[in-house]
Amino acid sequence: MEWANSAGVRVALVHDYLAQFGGGERVLKEISRLFPGAPIYTSVYSPAAFDGAFDGVDIRTSWLQRVPGAARNFRALLPLYPGVFERLDLRGYDLVVSSTTSFAKGIRVQPATMHVCYMNTPTRFLWRQEEYGDDMVPAFLRPLYRASLPGLRRWDLEAARRPHFIVANSANVAARIRDIYGRESDVVHCPASIDGFERSREIDDYYLVASRLLRYKRVELAIEASALVNAPLTIIGAGPDEARLRRIAGPHVRFLGRVDDARRKNLFARARAVVVPGIEDFGLVPIEAAAAGRPVVAFAAGGALETVVEGETGIFFREPTPQALAQALRSPVLDSFDPDRLAAHARSFSPERFRSELSALIDRYRTEFQRT
Repeated sequence: MEWANSAGVRVALVHDYLAQFGGGERVLKEISRLFPGAPIYTSVYSPAAFDGAFDGVDIRTSWLQRVPGAARNFRALLPLYPGVFERLDLRGYDLVVSSTTSFAKGIRVQPATMHVCYMNTPTRFLWRQEEYGDDMVPAFLRPLYRASLPGLRRWDLEAARRPHFIVANSANVAARIRDIYGRESDVVHCPASIDGFERSREIDDYYLVASRLLRYKRVELAIEASALVNAPLTIIGAGPDEARLRRIAGPHVRFLGRVDDARRKNLFARARAVVVPGIEDFGLVPIEAAAAGRPVVAFAAGGALETVVEGETGIFFREPTPQALAQALRSPVLDSFDPDRLAAHARSFSPERFRSELSALIDRYRTEFQRT
């Protein structure tokens, strides 16, 4: 589906950085499908991270792209991003859609240009530092990072006032936007790419975690809980917390790193259950698990309350402890979920639904913007 009212409208997209292929980048891919031909402005771009996902798209990078190693060490450049995005030349566009977890909302547009921001979360490393903490930057740069935080927070509050309209990826994030930025937002749930997920006739005796390895994801809960129930745990994903997690993991844990799409889907389909131990902004993993016909064991907070239907697509644990998670993993209910119900749940988060809802919102925004 393309935006129905795009004829004659000049559109640009903006994203924080294209250096890793996570949930925010999957959202951007669907926004790009809604506006085919629209260029994507970003700070840095590493094509190797995307396995062709953005081939053929007009990607326009900032001067940071010319800095050696910038895409690989994009987190180390934090103090530079506000200036980078404020200086993007977005003249000549009627509509700019930013897709962001941090900096892209801070672009400046001309008075006649409408700016719609799809916000995956308020900037986590500024406002939820107890979760993200120092994982953002290498150790030798942490003193500079900490010194820059007050200025970055002031800039972030100002930047959040710049979009004309904000769309949140979940009710959970909409509440954070209200609390931190004092702004209201509409909600369009993230799209889940569920094509190619198939049920397996054979279910193996392991639990699965699929996550970036960051402290706030609380993967250690899954490691410790799986040891308590004496069950294998498979972890797919990579990130700054990997070395610490490997140190605390026993022989029952397999770290597979990043895996290709086919293997990822096979691992979902054969897992006894998929574990989501952290508090997600929204979280695509429970939907992918449902598409593969497998239930989820998730912490009862954040986006999981919008993506897991307790008793129908998964179960919750309510204390962030290995013991509480282990009790949930032992539940016989995990063997009784209806695969058809799981698949139907996954389809309700389809990319087609996402593009349709976002398109309708932008149409409404254009009418409101033209009245001002």
